[in-house]
Parts: sequence; C-alpha cells; structure tokens
Amino acid sequence: MKVISQRIGSVTVTALTDGVGTFFTPRAEAFASASTADWARADALDPGAVTPEGEWLLHFRVFAIRPDDGPVTLVDAGIGPADAPAKTWAPVPGRLPLELALAGIDPASIETVVLTHLHTDHVGWAVSGLFPNAAILLQRSELDWISPRMRELLPDNQLVLLDGDSRLSASTRIVATPGHTPGHQSVLVDSGDDLMAVTGDLLVHAMQLVAPLTAYSNEMDPEQAAASRTSLFATVKGRDGLLATPHLTEPFVRL
Repeated sequence: MKVISQRIGSVTVTALTDGVGTFFTPRAEAFASASTADWARADALDPGAVTPEGEWLLHFRVFAIRPDDGPVTLVDAGIGPADAPAKTWAPVPGRLPLELALAGIDPASIETVVLTHLHTDHVGWAVSGLFPNAAILLQRSELDWISPRMRELLPDNQLVLLDGDSRLSASTRIVATPGHTPGHQSVLVDSGDDLMAVTGDLLVHAMQLVAPLTAYSNEMDPEQAAASRTSLFATVKGRDGLLATPHLTEPFVRL
C-alpha cells in the first residue's frame, strides 16, 4: 500500500491504511432498505468495496493532518496490534506504525489524536500506548455510553473530553456529527480556498453517498446519523470540497 496525501491550502492530509478486510455483516443486511438500483449506483462508484464472493471489503484508515507551521493531529487510531479490541473481527495486526514511518511521522511527536468514536476499529493504537505524548480528544457523550470494558482501556491521563464543536487550530476544527454513535465527531480542515471533511463513520460505504438517507444497521440512531451526514455533505459540496473516508476504497472523494 502507498501513502496518499492531499493538500488543503497550507495543510497536508495523509491517508494511512492500517489494514484491509471483509466486514462481519453481509452488506445486504447492513443496508437492508437499499434497492437494487441503489446497489448498482454504489458499486459503480466504489467497485473495489465488494469481493468476487459478494462480501463487503473495507479499508481501515487513519488520517494525519499536518499544517505547514504546526504539529501533527491524527484522526482515529485504526484496528491496532494483534491483541487490540478489534481482534475478534478485524484483520489485526494493523500496519499503522509502518505507515507512519513511510510518511515521516514519529508517533511520539503526535500531539493530538481525535477519536471520531469508540468502535473498536477506530481506537486500536490509541489504547496500545503508541502515542504517549498525545492528547486524545473525545466527545463526553461518547464516553458516557461506552461499555465499562472499553472505558478501562482508555488512558485517563491523555483524555480530553469535548462538549460539541471545538476548534483545534486556525485551519482545523471538530464538529459533532452524532447518530452513528451518540458522541460521533468529524473533523473539518479549512485552509485557503480548500475544505475537507474527515468523516469518520458518518460515511462507511458508497451507499451513503448515492442514498444518504439509507439506514445502516450499525448506526445507533439512523435518523440522526442521516441528518448529520446530509448536513456535513451539504457543507462540503457547497465549497466543492473533499471527503476523507476511513472505509471506502479511495481515501479522498469529491461529492
């Protein structure tokens, strides 16, 4: 796998692939209300997301946000090492340490890790100690609902809890996008004339690009998730911006 980057004004956003593997739920069950026409459009948009056997194939990505004049922020923390919480279903061990090295990023230099939410394929390396000097940013409402087991894995001394939208820098801000989970958050990179949204699991499959209101079985509140998705998409589309996607075949997508 090659490291792919995109310039957003004075900021470089780099896609780091921790792994690739099939999902544990058949895709027809994951999007049970999708029509045959919806599937045809989704597969035409992202043909790499389905195997010859019809399984849903996902990429598991982390994004590094690197301003020309500032420290590195990481969005999400991948599937993690062999003993990570996602080991029961994801293709662990992940390769994020190697991806970071290829991108010239020292994990110890990372100052901020934004966890979009606490599903296991997004937290793996954050609970493994790979980022010893990073503040780990999480919505308070996300922490409130998570299981005690996951709560115990999170490094208390690194956690910074947020209540809604928050600005990280002149070019980067966190926006609350609840629905997939109660405290799901996304990240907007806005520099010069360019805009990118790092979506987290607000966007997990091309189905949600061609039919954004289609319910996804792993959304805790499908109606709220659809509202968050359509609002964020409208913001990005209004600026002719890009989406940075954790699970689609291509990391960067234009609406």
